Amino acid sequence: MAKHLATILAPLVGNTEHHVRNSQDFANKVKHLQLDSAETMVSYDVTSLFTCIPTTEAVISVRKRLLQDSQLQDRTNLTPDHICELLEVCLNSTYFQFRGNFYRQRHGCAMDSPISPIVANLYMEEVERRALDSFPGTTPSHWFRYVDDTWVKIKSQEVETFTDHINLYITEGLREEVQTQHEVRNQDILKPLPDQHGSIRVVLTSGVAGAGKSFSVQKFTLDWAEGSENQDISAVVPLSFRELNLIRDQQHSLLSLIQLFHPTFQKIPAEQLSVCKLLFIFDGLDESRLSLDFSNSPAVSDVTQTSSVNVLLINLIQGRLLPSAQVWITSRPAAANQIPASCVDRLTEVRGFNDAQKEEYFRRRFPDEEQSSRIISHIKTSRSLHIMCEVPVFCWITAVVLENMVSTEQGAELPTTLTDMYSHFLMVQTKRKKNKYQQEHQTSPQELAEADREVLLKLGGLAFENLEKGNIMFYQEDLQQCGLDVTEASVYSGVCTEIFRRECGIFQKAVYSFVHLSVQEFLAAVYMFHCYSNRNTKVMKDFLKDQRNISSLDEFLSRVMEKSLQSKTGHLDLCVRFLHGLSVESNQRLLGGLLGQTDQSPETIQRVTNNLKMVQKDDETPEDYSLPWQMMSGDQISPDRRINIFHCLMEMKDLSVHKDVQEFLKSENRAEKRLSEIHCSALAYMLQMSEEVLDQLDLDEYNMTNEAHWLEGEILEHLTTSLPVSSGFRLRGCDFSAVSCAALVSALRSNPSHLAELDLRDNFLEDSDVQQLQDLVESPDFKLQTLRSVERWSRSVSCWRFPPQSSCITDVRPTGCADVSCFLVFSRNLNLLCPLKPVNMKSMMQRFVKLQLLSEALKRSSSI
Repeated sequence: MAKHLATILAPLVGNTEHHVRNSQDFANKVKHLQLDSAETMVSYDVTSLFTCIPTTEAVISVRKRLLQDSQLQDRTNLTPDHICELLEVCLNSTYFQFRGNFYRQRHGCAMDSPISPIVANLYMEEVERRALDSFPGTTPSHWFRYVDDTWVKIKSQEVETFTDHINLYITEGLREEVQTQHEVRNQDILKPLPDQHGSIRVVLTSGVAGAGKSFSVQKFTLDWAEGSENQDISAVVPLSFRELNLIRDQQHSLLSLIQLFHPTFQKIPAEQLSVCKLLFIFDGLDESRLSLDFSNSPAVSDVTQTSSVNVLLINLIQGRLLPSAQVWITSRPAAANQIPASCVDRLTEVRGFNDAQKEEYFRRRFPDEEQSSRIISHIKTSRSLHIMCEVPVFCWITAVVLENMVSTEQGAELPTTLTDMYSHFLMVQTKRKKNKYQQEHQTSPQELAEADREVLLKLGGLAFENLEKGNIMFYQEDLQQCGLDVTEASVYSGVCTEIFRRECGIFQKAVYSFVHLSVQEFLAAVYMFHCYSNRNTKVMKDFLKDQRNISSLDEFLSRVMEKSLQSKTGHLDLCVRFLHGLSVESNQRLLGGLLGQTDQSPETIQRVTNNLKMVQKDDETPEDYSLPWQMMSGDQISPDRRINIFHCLMEMKDLSVHKDVQEFLKSENRAEKRLSEIHCSALAYMLQMSEEVLDQLDLDEYNMTNEAHWLEGEILEHLTTSLPVSSGFRLRGCDFSAVSCAALVSALRSNPSHLAELDLRDNFLEDSDVQQLQDLVESPDFKLQTLRSVERWSRSVSCWRFPPQSSCITDVRPTGCADVSCFLVFSRNLNLLCPLKPVNMKSMMQRFVKLQLLSEALKRSSSI
C-alpha cells in the first residue's frame, strides 16, 4: 500500500523554489550567487526528522496539496480523502522486528516505509512556507532544502533572530493545540483551574496597548500588600522592562538585581530566597530592549552567580533559577512570541471594556444625561470608534475630544473616523498647552504656533523612526537622534502630558513615551505626510526601501500601502489608515500647518480610492496594473491586511464598497452576484461587526472570485467567534483547521441554545476536532436539531453519542471505510437513542461495506 501511495504522492514533492533534488541541482542553484559583505551562509539540520514528524499535521499538509493538484485524476481514481485515509494507515503501521522481537515505533513516520520521505518532504515544505511568511525580520534572500538539510543566505545581523524563530516555529508553531477558554479572575491568575493538574509557574498576559495589563498587575500587588488576596506568596517582586533597559549592559546576580530595585531585600540572605515563595512580575515585554535568546543562553542556577540581565531573566523564566518562584509577564500581542510556548503554563488576555463598561465610562465622565446619551449615540454610529473604545485609553481620548466639541463648537460635525478623532485630539491638547504657556510667558500666538509646529514634527519624527523599530519607550539618546532637545521634550511633556509623557525611573533617568501607541502611530503618519508634502525624499526612500521618485499623492499612498501589506505583524496598519484619512479635506484644513500643501483635487482623491478598490479581474493580466501590491495574490496578503484596505477606504469617507455590501446582504440572490476581494474584505468585517442576528451563515451563498477565497478558510475562526447566528452555521467545505474548529466550538458554547443546524460536510475533521464537537453536543444546554456531518466515516461518525434529550438528524456521507467495525460501533451507539430521528445513510462505498453487514448493523439498532 505504501509503495502504491508513494507513486501517487511523489509528483507533489519539489514544486517549490526551495527544493533541492540532488547535489548537482544544489551546485547549479548556488554557483552564480553573490555574497554581500553584510550577508552570511548558514546551514540547518532537523534532528531526527522522520521520528519527529507529527502525523496528524502531516496528513493535513498532504491533503491540502492533493486538493490543489489538477492532475491527480490522471494518476488515480482515489479521492483526496481516500488517499489520506490510506496514508494514515501506513503512517500508523510502525511495527518492526529486531532480534526476533517485535517493536512499535511510537513517534513520527515509519523509518523504513517508502512513503515516509515523501510525507516528510511535503510536511517540511508546509513548515518552511509558514515559518518564512511569519518571520518578522528580513527573510533570507535564498533558502534551499534537501529533505532535512537546509542552506540559507541571510543578513548576518538576522542570523540569531532567524534561528530562534525557526526553532520555535518548528517545535511550537505548527502544532495548533486546541485550548479551551476560561475567564480567570485577576486574583486567581496563579491558581490552576479545578480540572487542571499541577501548578502554574509562568503566566503570560497579553493585550493591546492601553487595555489594562499594568493595571491588572498593580491591582494584584495592591491586594496582596493589603493582605486580602494570595497570602501564600512571601514577596512580590515587580520589575518593569522599561527600567531593566537602563541596566541592560550591566552584570548582576539575581540577588543583587533584586536588591538594586528593592533595597528592602538587602537583609535577606541568599539561601532564604529559595525557601521563600516569590512572585516576579515583569511588566511590559513589548518595551524591552533586552535580547532574549532562549536557545543559546548559558545556564545559571545560583542566585549569587553574576551574569547579564537578559541571561538572568531567561534562566528565571526557564526555571533554572529559583524553580519554586512564579513569574508573571505582560506584553502586547506582537511581542509575546519572544517567550517560547514551552515556558508558559498559562496564557491570558486582557480584553478591555465590554459594551456595558463603555457606556458606564461615558455616563460617569459626563453626569449630564442628555450630553452622555448624545455622545454614546454618536460613538455607536461609527463602528470603528465603538470598537476602539474597548481600550480604556481611547475612551478617554474620545471623551476629551467630544467634550470640547460639544461645549465649544456647537453645530460642528462630530468626528466619524479615527483620523478625525486623533486630529481633533491633537488640536485640543495644543490649544490647552497654548493657553497655559501664554499665561506664563506672554509669547505671541504666532510664535507659539510655529514653536508648537516644530516640536510636534520632531515628536512625529521620533514616533516615525521608532515605529519601524518597534520601540515605544524612548531615552535621551533617542530624542537627540531626532533633533529633539531634552529641555523641549521636558516642557512639552510637562505641559501636555496627554500627548507625550516623561517619567523618572529608579535611577532618576528620564524615560519618555507617547500616552498610547495609537498616538505614536498618528504622529508618525503626520510626519510622513509632512515629509511627502515638503518633498523630503530621503526619509521616504529610506522608509520604502525604494529609490524611485514619488510624483503624486496617490502614488505615495500606494507605495506605503505596499509596504504595510508585506508586514507579517500589521505594525503599520493603523499608521496607513491615518495616512489615508489625512488626505481628506477636513483633516487637511484642521492640520494644514503640520501637513503642508498637497494636491487635493477630486481627480487625485478619486485615483486614491480607485487604487484601494482595484482588483485583478479574470480577463486581465498583471501587466494591466501599475501598482505592485495590486498584483499580490491572496496567499501573499493576510486577511487582516486586506481588511485594512477596506478600513483605509472608510477613513477617506468613501462608503461605496460599504453600501455595495449592505445591498448584497439584503439581496435574495446573493449567489448570482460575484464578490471581488475588496468586497470580501468589507463583507468579512461587516459580518464580524454586525449587531444583527443572522438567521443563517451559509458560505455557499457568497460567490467569490478565486482570489477572495481566503475568506472561507483563514478568517473563518474570526467569523465564528464574533458572528451572532440564531439558526444555523452552514460551513460545508471550508477547509477547517484545528484553530477554526476550536473557534467554532467556542462560539457555539458561548450561546448554545440558539443554534438549530450545523452543516460541516466536506470538511477534513481530526479526532480532536470531533471530540470537541461531541463534548459540545452532549451538553444539556445544546439544542441542536440538525447536524450534517462528517465525511470521514471511520474516524468520526463512529464516535458520536447523542444524549437522549437531543433530537438530531445526522446525515452520514462516508467516502470510504476499510474497517466496517466502525459502522457496527455507530449502530451500537444508536441503540442508546430512543428519540433519535431518521439517520440518512447515503453513498455507502460498496467495495468496503457489504450489504449483509449493513443489514446486520441495522438489525442491532431498534431505534432507527
